[in-house]
Amino acid sequence: MTAMAFFFVPSVVFLSVVAPLWLILHYWSKHKSNRGLSDDDQHLMENMANTINGLEERIDSLERILDNQHQGWRRDQH
Repeated sequence: MTAMAFFFVPSVVFLSVVAPLWLILHYWSKHKSNRGLSDDDQHLMENMANTINGLEERIDSLERILDNQHQGWRRDQH
């Protein structure tokens, strides 16, 4: 009878305490990871997109200036 109690008591404790807590935490973390970007992350992405757009405009301006002032500068690069 002691061998049965040795396995029965930990099994009951595991199934009544550990398993429900484990399942709750598992699905809570799944839900949290599927939420998407946080507000801070979204703000950071918008700032990076604005910076990229500004840099593209600067590159276009510089290329237009070089095209007007130094004909064939693209050929000289290679």
